[in-house]
Amino acid sequence: MAIIIVLILFVLRPGKKKKIIPMTDQYRNLLDEHVVFYQQLDPEGREKFEQKVQRFLANVRITGIKTTVDDLDRVLIGASAIIPIYAFPDWEYINLNEVLLYPDAFSHEFEQLGEHRSVAGMVGTGALQNVMVISKQALRHGFTNNAGNSNTAIHEFIHLIDKTDGAVDGIPEVLLKHQYTLPWVNMMREKMEEMMRGESDIDLYGVSSQAEFFAVVSEYFFNRPDLLQEKHPALFTMLERMFLKREN
Repeated sequence: MAIIIVLILFVLRPGKKKKIIPMTDQYRNLLDEHVVFYQQLDPEGREKFEQKVQRFLANVRITGIKTTVDDLDRVLIGASAIIPIYAFPDWEYINLNEVLLYPDAFSHEFEQLGEHRSVAGMVGTGALQNVMVISKQALRHGFTNNAGNSNTAIHEFIHLIDKTDGAVDGIPEVLLKHQYTLPWVNMMREKMEEMMRGESDIDLYGVSSQAEFFAVVSEYFFNRPDLLQEKHPALFTMLERMFLKREN
């Protein structure tokens, strides 16, 4: 019994919080140069965004696997984590300890050589539980002008948000008020049917599952909100309710 109590106390013991390093001018300049979401914030909003990025980078390791992790990589990973949860004051990614940065695409077995290297980002399971793997090339591409509606890093952080309620199923209970759950499920089905009929500009990868649909349209929402609002106004309004907590 004494051994069990000791083990429980060890498991439940609060972890030592890492010291949050002040935002440097270098990091601030990189945000201003590469992150449109940050550019569009007022001074108070920028400071809030910076603080959230600092807190994330202080608590999540970023490790390069056969590649270096540059300041730009850290800033873009931090920004990708914060953009979807910016409107939530106390959000922490409780299901993420480390981000592994690969130089380019990898296989589903996380191999960097050989054929079948088509994966640009993935949330780990099993031995890689609480780990995200992302390609440096895809990370940086997502913040360029020619990225279109896609942003791989934001896509993977959306999966983590979806996973917070215990299931990666495209129904993020932490974001959705109960009365919107059924309308959201119906909207997903309708939009996926439109995509399969070739009547939509949403990336077809989104028809793979409801979880992938949610991640794909969330990328669209954050990368091209203007275009999403124009082409899919009802979908835009629903995502606004989720991520920006706006009632329309």
